[in-house]
Formats: sequence, C-alpha cells, structure tokens
Amino acid sequence: MNVLLYMMPAALLLAGIALAAFVWSLRAGQYDDPAGSAARILTDKDPLP
Repeated sequence: MNVLLYMMPAALLLAGIALAAFVWSLRAGQYDDPAGSAARILTDKDPLP
C-alpha cells in the first residue's frame, strides 16, 4: 500500500507534463496545415451520381 504514496503523485506528474506538452503544441501551431487545406479544396472527392 505504501507504493501508492509514490506512484500516484508520479503518475499525476507525468500526466500533467504530457498535458502541458499537448497544450504547448496546440498553441505553437503544430497541428495547423494551411498548405494541405489549400490543396484539398482543389481535389474532387465527391462520387459522380
């Protein structure tokens, strides 16, 4: 039972670090793809009726 005193804070710390890295990547624009969006509008993916 004593191991929970060490593992729970460690797990919460690692989860917090992962969440902070994800939020940082969102704010830094890592998931933005303006060139891909511009190219996708030119392709015709709709099937013909």
